[in-house]
Amino acid sequence: MTTAGLDTQPSAATYDLEDLITEAWSGGVRVPHFQRDFRWGSQDVIRLFDSIVRGYPVGSLLLWVRRSPTQRISLGSLEIDAPASDNVLWVVDGQQRITSLANALHPEGNQHAPFDISYDLSEREFVRPTTVREPHLIPLPILFDLDKLLDWFAGPGQAVSEHFPEARRIAKLLRQFKVPAYLVKQDDEEILTDIFDRMNNYGKRLSRAEIFSALFAGPEEGAQDRLSISRISERVAARTGFGTIDDDTVLASILARRGPDPSREIRNEFDDSRRRSGAEFPGEDRDTAYTEGEQALVRAIGFLQNSAGVPHLALLAYRSLLVVLTRFFAHFPEPEERSLSLLRRVYWRVALSGPAVFKGSFTQISRVLSARIHPGDEWGSVDGLIAAMNEAQPSMPNPERFKTNEASAKIILSSWWALRPRSPFTGEPYDPQELSTLLADQITAATAVRRVFSSGLSPKQRIWSANRIFVPSASDPIDETLDLLVHKPVDMDTSTWDAVLSSYCLNQEAMEHLANNDRAAFLTTRQSIVTAELSGFLQRMAEWSYEDTPSLDSLDFDDPDDLDELEDPADGSS
Repeated sequence: MTTAGLDTQPSAATYDLEDLITEAWSGGVRVPHFQRDFRWGSQDVIRLFDSIVRGYPVGSLLLWVRRSPTQRISLGSLEIDAPASDNVLWVVDGQQRITSLANALHPEGNQHAPFDISYDLSEREFVRPTTVREPHLIPLPILFDLDKLLDWFAGPGQAVSEHFPEARRIAKLLRQFKVPAYLVKQDDEEILTDIFDRMNNYGKRLSRAEIFSALFAGPEEGAQDRLSISRISERVAARTGFGTIDDDTVLASILARRGPDPSREIRNEFDDSRRRSGAEFPGEDRDTAYTEGEQALVRAIGFLQNSAGVPHLALLAYRSLLVVLTRFFAHFPEPEERSLSLLRRVYWRVALSGPAVFKGSFTQISRVLSARIHPGDEWGSVDGLIAAMNEAQPSMPNPERFKTNEASAKIILSSWWALRPRSPFTGEPYDPQELSTLLADQITAATAVRRVFSSGLSPKQRIWSANRIFVPSASDPIDETLDLLVHKPVDMDTSTWDAVLSSYCLNQEAMEHLANNDRAAFLTTRQSIVTAELSGFLQRMAEWSYEDTPSLDSLDFDDPDDLDELEDPADGSS
């Protein structure tokens, strides 16, 4: 760790809120790109303003004073043309407060949640406005501007003129509130990010991805043109239709590509001399790591969608498996077909039995499996992954419990996706793009699933898989699908209609029970179909009873150990 510190000690300053916010609106206060995204909700913003008018401390700001060029900047909902200045204040600590104040008090910013706050003169409290604008509710930009406040009471507020003294009191408290700050003048951005890291390791912790992004943000200049973890997530979603992967999983995937332990210490990631483990990509910089990590992540998702039968993030059993797969496809971008087949078995065996093998630790899953992937040894890596599950017992999720946020339901949904659900209007299978459009950035498939019966069942029957129907379409109305399935369209032939029913784990017997409103018989019949389809799907995917041998092309016939792989354990013949 460097022993370098600040060139000069921070100086203390106090700003009137009116002066500080005016400076922010003019572009004199900016947020560094390594800061986390804005996180506060409406109640957080309301609580801040309530503290101010009560005279409570709201914490000190830490501001980095530096020369900055002309820029168009974003501050919450505000877009500002900021001029060049020698003394721009960059917010190292206090972003949520500054952004909330600058937006809630601005006529444009106040139009957007969570900054759309008003003051209720009758109840003497800050509130979200109602859809009907009441004269006793004053938007904060009007309350903050004395001229606008006078105009308000000469117009819409005439009916509540008795509350003018209260409005004037609150306006004065806001404008004159004292905001303490520490000012740091320092050109070394490493020291600033070190301060940021240390400050955010007290109190409310940043996520691992946020800390990593701050530590390796790079210079402010050109930040908009560089990849970031959040931007990788957005780009991968757009390229694959797989949904928006959370930043921590993206970071873990990038780290897994570069080394076998994705949970390792991150502060020395790009300093090969300080890393505890050897670098697999020596000398690689952050931008290259991000670019190559994104490509490997896309390949891993392609495998899930095309080989493993997992079309969307909402159907992914465990995100730790995506991290492992990213490492594999980083080192083996074009694996053999046999490797892909065995890798599919790995995914499904871990999805089904991994929690038991790894004792429910998903960090352990990614660490143990990533460590079994060895650069330059495709078959050895696949064999290591297979061997990690040697002690696992074949299992199947319980179809009598279906909750879309649980791994078991995601596995069941994958088996239903394999049936390629069909439109009851056309008889054609729904396209993967329709599922992607419907689920978008959802982390569960709840929007594509509805209950068959919402009432009239026992608590146990209510959560049966048989009481759910999966309609992966943004165009066909999901609430009408079941009703449409009761009667075959007159223009559809019987074989096509049977295929439609089968794609929803239905048959004529089940539909007769449904038409007769025999709920118990319908659920029992459909549950047996769901269970049989799930069992068959998992047998095809996990292939527990098959030999996990490599392809012939990967074997070295001059190596006796490779010849042993081909021997039949029953008679020793080759």
